[in-house]
Amino acid sequence: MAESASPGATGEARFGALRAVIFLVFQVVTVMPMAFVCLMVAPLPRPLRYRITIAWPRWQVLAARLILGIRWEVRGQHYLPDGPAVLLSKHQSAWETLFYPSYMPRELCFVFKRELLWLPFFGWGIALLDMIHINRRRGADAFEHVATQGAVKLSQGRWIIMFPEGTRTQVGSKGRYKTGGARLAVRTGAPVVPIAVNSGECWPRKAFIKRAGTITVSIGPPIASQGLTAEALNQAVEHWIESEMRRLSPERYPIIINESDPRAS
Repeated sequence: MAESASPGATGEARFGALRAVIFLVFQVVTVMPMAFVCLMVAPLPRPLRYRITIAWPRWQVLAARLILGIRWEVRGQHYLPDGPAVLLSKHQSAWETLFYPSYMPRELCFVFKRELLWLPFFGWGIALLDMIHINRRRGADAFEHVATQGAVKLSQGRWIIMFPEGTRTQVGSKGRYKTGGARLAVRTGAPVVPIAVNSGECWPRKAFIKRAGTITVSIGPPIASQGLTAEALNQAVEHWIESEMRRLSPERYPIIINESDPRAS
């Protein structure tokens, strides 16, 4: 006969579900009025609209801390350059999409699929921030759009942020690193700042119930794009991020044993 769950485990699961429901209600209740605020401030200059709009993601990060117990620490913040840059980050959950615009010292410009603009309320806010939305069906033309718009955004003093794996990955896994961000950096001459984040430990991909804990955001030294091909730059970014992920969450990655090493026998 299978053992039933202990009363403590059952109570913890119920409490976790309750906290998740409260957090979801907070998100829904706050996003609708904030969307109308964004529409009202649409005539204002973009930098001011940005500061007002990012109040909502900041509220969500703080609510996640107070309601869900999800804290954070940032390492390597001194590596952030005082100038144009392309940020390329690991992507494990929605948490970092809320955290980055809330706490980065410069205005961020996300590159995202245009379908997000069609979302009620949320889409209204990002549509007013003059970011880079792409039509993936356009293939090579989509990158030319990113390169052209990216150069303009960088000249405005904004940082471009992209997730090279393209989508959220499960903890301990690695997606294929696409070269779009590296190509943009090479085209514009901007350095790349690699970022590792283990947000999936607390906020798993597609999970309703989150876990309390501390998320680590680790920022790496900028990698100069001059003199590198997009492939070489992308490989350097992948190497740094994936190596750092193994330092942040070593228990999540298998230990690869070199069979030629006599210690393996």
